Amino acid sequence: MTNKRDLLEQLRIPRDEAPQQNAPRWTHVVIGWLLTAVVFWLLGRYGQKPEALPGQADTGPTVSQSPAAAPAASTRQVPATEQAVPASVLTASGYVTPRRWATVSGKVMGQLTDVLVEEGMTVREGQVLAHIDDEVARQNLAFARARAEAARKTLASLSARIEDAEKQVARLERLQEQDLGNESQLSTARATLKDLRAQLDAERAQVRAADIETRRQAIILDQYTVRAPFDGVVTMKNAQPGEIIAPGSAGGGFTRTGICTLVDMSSLEIEVDVNEAFIGRVKPGQKVQATLDAYPEWKIPARVVAIIPAADRSKATVRVRIGFDQLDPRILPDMGVSVSFLSNDS
Repeated sequence: MTNKRDLLEQLRIPRDEAPQQNAPRWTHVVIGWLLTAVVFWLLGRYGQKPEALPGQADTGPTVSQSPAAAPAASTRQVPATEQAVPASVLTASGYVTPRRWATVSGKVMGQLTDVLVEEGMTVREGQVLAHIDDEVARQNLAFARARAEAARKTLASLSARIEDAEKQVARLERLQEQDLGNESQLSTARATLKDLRAQLDAERAQVRAADIETRRQAIILDQYTVRAPFDGVVTMKNAQPGEIIAPGSAGGGFTRTGICTLVDMSSLEIEVDVNEAFIGRVKPGQKVQATLDAYPEWKIPARVVAIIPAADRSKATVRVRIGFDQLDPRILPDMGVSVSFLSNDS
């Protein structure tokens, strides 16, 4: 028994001594070979020049260029000296407004028979825009012409009677000189001739009055034809055929006060309100750079035309008129615009 116990004691491992466990050596060998292979692959991929294949010329190392290092396809030539930007002393905003525009209407009240314009149409001065029912005016003109014709015929009849009366008086005067005439008959003939001459003068006045009335009725008749007062573009059509138009109407009910709105595009300019505290920076003739809200990249040269000599008490502003140096079809009435008043040195 003693021997068996001794043998067991020899085989027992003490608890305070930790067993030494080492990783197998083949694991370390495999990891080392893998790291070596990766290093050689990286060197062959990025650091070494690839060997030329048999029969292929060596073209040198291949260099990879990043997009940033690649040359640009086209380059912009930058001038040595950039153009100086004009200095602005003040900015303001306003609107494009025409100096000459009109709401075209007839001079008389009546019903429209036709309207010959549409929005956007260009018209010339004197061009017919519309017609108003003129039947009564035509009849009045015809009546005036008839009266003038009747007056002329009466005048011709009086002229014939006067010619006969003059012959009668001359005959009686010759008889009176021969002491064969009658004094009473001569006096009556002279009185008749004088009366006829007075009637002739009155009839001549009637003819002149009839001619004047004829011209007046012709003018009235012409007022039933509405014409363009100046060259321009129709921006609004306000009435249609069949409607009643009256220039003196307040616009209520079914009565129109205008047929169309006509704008003279050659009179376009800019009106801006400048704060009265800065109006001293604005001078007549000063250069201005205008920018339409519709075309923000378009810089339009302009110039101060006038400073209205009156201030708006409610807004504490002064109105300034600005004229374009050159008009363009893209500039339209009532467009919003921003302006920069340039210094005199620019």
